Amino acid sequence: MINKKMASELNTQLNKEFYSAYLYLGMSSWCANTGYNGGASWFMLQYEEESMHALKIYKYILDQGSKIELLAIEQPDINYTSLLECFKDSLKHEQMMTHSLNELCDLASKQKDHASYGFLQWFIQEQIEEEASVGEIISKLKLVGDGNGIFMIDSQLSQRKSGTQVSE
Repeated sequence: MINKKMASELNTQLNKEFYSAYLYLGMSSWCANTGYNGGASWFMLQYEEESMHALKIYKYILDQGSKIELLAIEQPDINYTSLLECFKDSLKHEQMMTHSLNELCDLASKQKDHASYGFLQWFIQEQIEEEASVGEIISKLKLVGDGNGIFMIDSQLSQRKSGTQVSE
């Protein structure tokens, strides 16, 4: 069983994971409305992945005998001017999530909550992949600039399969 402070912080992280899913759903809709069908597909898979992360935390909180607190989910700002800007916002968000998860790990370590610390390690490893994946896409988008190459990258984004990050 986890203590009240850890349960509270995990519930806050649960909310952040649901916000992440909501943000990526919004990014998917922006891409679809802008004609970036590959980006729309990529962000839809990201939405599904973030939803899975939220449910993983949800189950852990319950398995630890703690109460779920469903907090309000903030409305994300999804007014982008380019696919590059959309992915830059995604990277900024993932970096914020990495910081949040690192703070949770620090708390678990300070409290000698080995179960929560071990549980959170999966998320820490996932964040390494998330940031690297989005960073790679940003590099490609910067490389092609505003030219026709963006359509090739958008096509590559549509090749992402569930459970994977970046297509070759």
